[in-house]
Amino acid sequence: MLYIHHYQSPLGGITMSSNGKALTGLWFDCQKQNSCSLKEEDLVDTTDHVLKETEKWLDTYFSGIAPNFMPPIFFDGTKFQETVWNLLLSIPYGEIITYGEIADKIAKVRGLDRMSAQAVGSAVSHNRIALIIPCHRVIGKNGNLTGYAAGIDKKIELLKLEGVDTIGMY
Repeated sequence: MLYIHHYQSPLGGITMSSNGKALTGLWFDCQKQNSCSLKEEDLVDTTDHVLKETEKWLDTYFSGIAPNFMPPIFFDGTKFQETVWNLLLSIPYGEIITYGEIADKIAKVRGLDRMSAQAVGSAVSHNRIALIIPCHRVIGKNGNLTGYAAGIDKKIELLKLEGVDTIGMY
């Protein structure tokens, strides 16, 4: 059983899901992915303790303050995807990193000469917990904004909210 809850942010509606123990998904309602994989008969529209904590996190975030707490998160991906998502969690509020820099960090930990930035991009694109796992803080190697499931316009607004100078990124 999954619990879902709808949240109205300054950037539009957000849907979040929980298995009762941890957050399993968080996405803008306009996103192409995530909601289509949920089966209506498996959902309960309510707010459990995980979703209440997530809502508090979102309230803090959208007030322009870096949240100093984290709701419990359930990762559901390959080992490589989970490695990338954990690295995303380490990107500080208001800072950005490139796909290549993430690839370099993973390569170093694994004792490799290099790692594919495209593989990192694929893992980032499969992130089911937007905002909290901050894939919006990842940019292209030339400092350009690249894809974001909710749209580049939302990525720009999220980075601006965090104080990132986005001029020249798009």
